[in-house]
Amino acid sequence: MILNISYTNKKNSDTIDRILGKSFGFMRRLKMGGIGSPRLNLTDADEEVSKLMNRDNNRNVCNIELRPKGIIVGFRSRLDPYVLLMPYETLLITRLNLDQYRLESEKYFIVFHVRKNEISTHNFIHKLVDAQRMALHRGEA
Repeated sequence: MILNISYTNKKNSDTIDRILGKSFGFMRRLKMGGIGSPRLNLTDADEEVSKLMNRDNNRNVCNIELRPKGIIVGFRSRLDPYVLLMPYETLLITRLNLDQYRLESEKYFIVFHVRKNEISTHNFIHKLVDAQRMALHRGEA
């Protein structure tokens, strides 16, 4: 599901919380070593995300936030912020080659490039895989 979050909207907040769970509290974030990814360079995406991303000439970048039941992929189209909601129960994480990952959920997907020396990004992907595994194991997703 893609949402335009340009304006604070209780309906959008409720939808995100219902699908992915409420954001982690401060202490939990500290214990996890943070819940946000570094900026990721998108190289490919499904048709709907691509249409939004290609409406301007800016670099196609995104970031990811971990939630208890899934992830939020945030990106911009022109000046509007959008989020792509990906629940763990439908999330498929694939390493395409040494420097590309693909995240897929339902009809949406993104592919992003990670250089070998971007250790923090590789560590975040490992944290994402562990978070998904734990959520599915506990039955939260």
